[in-house]
Amino acid sequence: MAESRSRSKKTTGKKRSSRIRNKLLTEWRGGIDPPHPARNIHVPGEYLDDLLKAVGLSEGVDEERLKTVWKDVAGDFVAQHTVPDSIRNGVLVLRVVQPAMKFHLQQMSGKLLENLHRELGVENIKQVVFKIG
Repeated sequence: MAESRSRSKKTTGKKRSSRIRNKLLTEWRGGIDPPHPARNIHVPGEYLDDLLKAVGLSEGVDEERLKTVWKDVAGDFVAQHTVPDSIRNGVLVLRVVQPAMKFHLQQMSGKLLENLHRELGVENIKQVVFKIG
């Protein structure tokens, strides 16, 4: 009989410690089931389009693409003396080596804009601005 009591105390003790352990784990986890590990993880694509629109970079032409087609658009001589600097809101800024080249390009800006429209689309580039630098 003493042996029977000893076993029941051990069994009761194990059950009790198991209940205490489960209770502590539940409190520590913050609930019965642990939250899903990916619950607060977001994909950058969810926010990237809105962010690019906010800074004015979502529409238009990729500047790297412009730099690759620039030689075809402008011709060899002009491409050697100019560098596409940036495109913002349809305005292409071209960096020009010297004032004489800036004047020359301003005179032929209509033809240059026409070539840009042919290669990159009318809606992407609306104006060309020249800066010396």
